[in-house]
Amino acid sequence: MSDVLLRLVCTAAVTASAVLVPAPAVAATAPSSASAKPADTRSVPRLLRDLQTLYRQAEQATEAYNGTAEKLRRQRAEVARLDRRLVGARRALAGSRSAVGRLARQQYQGNTELSPYVRLLLSPDPEHALDQSQVIGQLARERAESVVRLTGAERRADTLARTARRALAEQLALTGRQKRQRDDVQRRLKDVEALLASLSAGRRAELAELERDGVAAAQQRFLASGALSDTRPPTERGDRAVRYAVDQIGKPYQWGGAGPKSYDCSGLTSQAWVHAGRAIPRTSQEQWARLPHVPLRQLRPGDLVIYFPEATHVALYLGDGMVVQAPRPGTRIKVSPIAANPVLGAVRPDPGGRPLRSYAPPPLPHGASRGSDTGYSATAPAGGAG
Repeated sequence: MSDVLLRLVCTAAVTASAVLVPAPAVAATAPSSASAKPADTRSVPRLLRDLQTLYRQAEQATEAYNGTAEKLRRQRAEVARLDRRLVGARRALAGSRSAVGRLARQQYQGNTELSPYVRLLLSPDPEHALDQSQVIGQLARERAESVVRLTGAERRADTLARTARRALAEQLALTGRQKRQRDDVQRRLKDVEALLASLSAGRRAELAELERDGVAAAQQRFLASGALSDTRPPTERGDRAVRYAVDQIGKPYQWGGAGPKSYDCSGLTSQAWVHAGRAIPRTSQEQWARLPHVPLRQLRPGDLVIYFPEATHVALYLGDGMVVQAPRPGTRIKVSPIAANPVLGAVRPDPGGRPLRSYAPPPLPHGASRGSDTGYSATAPAGGAG
């Protein structure tokens, strides 16, 4: 869906570059010369927190971009609809003016100083004169109706023209906002690129191990809390959404992506449900705001799990405490523990659906990642924030 393809190419050594980490992360340290790059002295836990902050900021910017892109799509459709109505209103206005002009010419050509009543009294054929008077009355009524139609057509055309101008102005404003948000995403992703590029392979390996340990501990706490209940079968549409998402495993993450070759987080979940026959909102925030909420203990495959207080990340529930997700820049679609990120809640795209009587989960692709891909490699694939 995005018109910009951003590639994160992170090299192990970048000369004359600064580590760009916005608040609350620590400030960047500039190299003293073009040939010397000071070592990053931050602890690995601090580096992990800084990276997670950058990823989350990029994710927030991307969801804002996605939301504006969706609004822009709807606004363009509205402008086109108003334009069609305005063309019809102007045609109706031209027709009303033609009718009024025709009746005015008829009145002028048949004008006389004698009133219809006097002509009736002086006529040698009163019956014929009466018929003529009725015709004149009918013409007068038609003229009055045409004037009313003309007035209404002029009013409608004027209202539509003003509405169309406002809609076009809103479209232009959305276009400008989308560009600013795109630039914000790109800037924040460059911050991630710069930080990763400043690290040695050993530091990246330490980051990956620390993150895996953190996710494993979070998953253990989450399951021990009793937040999830026994596995529930999905609905027919939920099953189709799950199978679609599983088929995308291994494809790269790309900000603004909605398939078929790459996805961001909400691009994956929205397209999974489109292919299941149910259109849902495009962004994770709109999915959280507009779809029915469901308690975590009632989760079933196909439900959407929303993350972070701002609802800026989403994954599709697979069952058994696992989700399918497009995680973040530099990664690929994979199966992850449900607690890989802080869970906000869950929503159900098909609340009225009837669960299947029997259900066999779809087999995962051979070698499918189950959370080991952290995205901290020296050369990350094209991606973006979700």
